[in-house]
Amino acid sequence: MGMMDKKISEIVTTPLDLLRSELAARNLTGFVVPRADEHQGEYVPRSAKRLTWLTGFTGSAGVAVILAHAAAVFSDGRYTLQVREEVDTDRFETLHITEDPPAAWIKRTAKAGDRIGYDPWLHTADEVRRFADAARVAGAEMVACADNPLDAVWADRPAPPAFPAEPYPPELSGRVGLDKRREIAAALDREGDDAAVLTLPDSIAWLLNVRGRDLPGTPVVLSFAVVHRDATVDWFVEPGKIGADVVAHLGEGVRLHPRGDFVGVLEALGARGAAVRVDPASGPAAVAEILSHAGARVTRGPDPCLLPKACKNTVELDGFRRAHRADAVAMTRFLAWFDAHGAGETEKALSDRLLAFRQELPGFVGPSFPTIAGAGPNGAIVHYHVRAATARVLERGQLFLLDSGAHFREGTTDVTRTLAVGEVDAAIRRAFTLVLQGHIDLAQAVFPKGTTGSQLDALARRWLWTEGLDYDHGTGHGVGAFLSVHEGPQRIGKAPNLVALEPGMVLSNEPGYYKTGAWGIRIENLVAVREVEGGERPMRGFEILTLVPIDRRLVVAEMLLPDQRDWLNAYHERVAEVVAPLLDAETARWLEAATRPI
Repeated sequence: MGMMDKKISEIVTTPLDLLRSELAARNLTGFVVPRADEHQGEYVPRSAKRLTWLTGFTGSAGVAVILAHAAAVFSDGRYTLQVREEVDTDRFETLHITEDPPAAWIKRTAKAGDRIGYDPWLHTADEVRRFADAARVAGAEMVACADNPLDAVWADRPAPPAFPAEPYPPELSGRVGLDKRREIAAALDREGDDAAVLTLPDSIAWLLNVRGRDLPGTPVVLSFAVVHRDATVDWFVEPGKIGADVVAHLGEGVRLHPRGDFVGVLEALGARGAAVRVDPASGPAAVAEILSHAGARVTRGPDPCLLPKACKNTVELDGFRRAHRADAVAMTRFLAWFDAHGAGETEKALSDRLLAFRQELPGFVGPSFPTIAGAGPNGAIVHYHVRAATARVLERGQLFLLDSGAHFREGTTDVTRTLAVGEVDAAIRRAFTLVLQGHIDLAQAVFPKGTTGSQLDALARRWLWTEGLDYDHGTGHGVGAFLSVHEGPQRIGKAPNLVALEPGMVLSNEPGYYKTGAWGIRIENLVAVREVEGGERPMRGFEILTLVPIDRRLVVAEMLLPDQRDWLNAYHERVAEVVAPLLDAETARWLEAATRPI
């Protein structure tokens, strides 16, 4: 090696330097690196954590844009503090993804003549269009890459997951796969589509009644599928993941292909001139490009599995109820132990203790997402995760924010409780009660058929707003039945959402408030949308699924309206009635005290 080559190799050592060197070799001056993989899900396997490898940012939503002379990382309000802790701010700007989006940054930062690459498998067509429009204003251009230049320099990139798929039987799913396929085929036929491309692994898992272990916290098989209007399905999945039990479970009408055959089948659909639906919100840009180039008529429409998957049937709802009863036992045992031993413990030890209680439960599969266990100031980091560099010891006078969940084969849980450690400041108790009032008002809501989550969101924020306060995250997300803990298309939040809340949908109710550098508050239960009788019009309301006491010591009772006080007392009465018989005598006594009326 020559002296000059040696100096260059010493300089080009960081991931950012390596990527820029590779881009220069490809005649590119920039590249877009999303958090997403080709399935556009919130969680990705280690082999697809390109954003983390490049920047250090570990949040579940974000994107980086790299240019020859500048670089930026974008994340949403949940990660405002975390991104600044994890990313080298000397080398990357850190920006709010909605207040200052990547396209706007490209528009003002790119230079005329810049060629900015992107991987068309990692972006939707709408994302690419926004980037291209912004680049055009700057005199630059977006360039689709045949292969990902970041992967070429990620020397120790982990192998993709290779876990086997597992059958999910009708006694848990409530329906056989053929019935689901016929329902989707009928919907395609009504709308004039010959086929729909499925790229969301949880949609495929729901449709085929299978589960997997390819993602931590989300029991899916990473794969693609095409569902046809004759109710057949082409499933593109690595052969090593499919055993004889799964083949027998799938039955006729499901054709198995290696994942590498996906492009060829898309091209064959195009050659027939088929009308093929691609979801613009989740389908990779590459899919629509391949189909269009091959001659298909690409139609833009939602993944046809989203809505039927979101509306749980009676078997699935019964499974949710059983899962929440079981999880309430672990949570209550933890809360009783926490009152006696929590002070002086580390966040990691507290998180591990809760996991140990859950692991003792029959049917527990694993956490439904990484536990958020924030002591004091760390509780203000909305999606904080315990790391050695930031872990805190819980001290008296602090709040502890614990957001966790569990997968059972019959259902999924997600619960947040904010806990006091000894006496806390009066301002904290007041803020907690404002959050609780919003939580209760949303829980009690009765609303007409056709109402969306965005129309209900203000109920959860009303009391905070009266004091000039708010929180920078949604109020509620959908939850899958032993699937993704964050499921669409329904949600509750400020952002407009056109999906009506229908019976069987499961969502979270989780308002919060966060004081940066001091503490965080969030109260979360899961609810199921139900029909409400007696109205002039068809009405809807919520069934509360979560059965975990709310810390009464943080409630300023005189702030509650009479109906809010009645709701809290009735909720605690139900928790005690259902959960106490499942506990040991000592924990049952703790629960009796924790659920006394106020």
